[in-house]
Amino acid sequence: MTDPLVDGTRAGDLVAVLTDRGETVATAESLTAGLLTATIAGVPGASNVLRGGLVVYATDLKATLAGVDPTRLAADGPVAASTARALADGARARCGADWGVGLTGVAGPDMQDGHPVGTVFLSISGASGTAVRELGLTGDRWQIRKSAVSAAVSGLLDRVQETSAG
Repeated sequence: MTDPLVDGTRAGDLVAVLTDRGETVATAESLTAGLLTATIAGVPGASNVLRGGLVVYATDLKATLAGVDPTRLAADGPVAASTARALADGARARCGADWGVGLTGVAGPDMQDGHPVGTVFLSISGASGTAVRELGLTGDRWQIRKSAVSAAVSGLLDRVQETSAG
């Protein structure tokens, strides 16, 4: 039996490419609460590339564990592009990884700080810089969280492959 979290994602390809390149990844997750890290870990050989993950579901932990600037966090809120960027940078730095991924957003069922359900910010940090993308996802809590993980895996894989092509 394969890991059900891995099914429907490109996690196997991600682990293979990172392994081939000798690179590592770390995560800082809010709305997905470790689901991205668990998905990557579900791939055989993930121990070669997965450094670790920070579950920063509570707003204060985004600052204390992931290093999000408390002033910026207070100004922009936990669901913001700046927060996602800082999460990705923090995961990369604090776990000593080549790549960092940050996820924050609203899985529902209610709006949060004026953001509708399905608002997700995904950020990927690497040697060439940090990029943030806003996703508008649909579905129930599980579908939104699973879609955020799938987007993160695909986004990181695409970014890693772009850096090897350039």
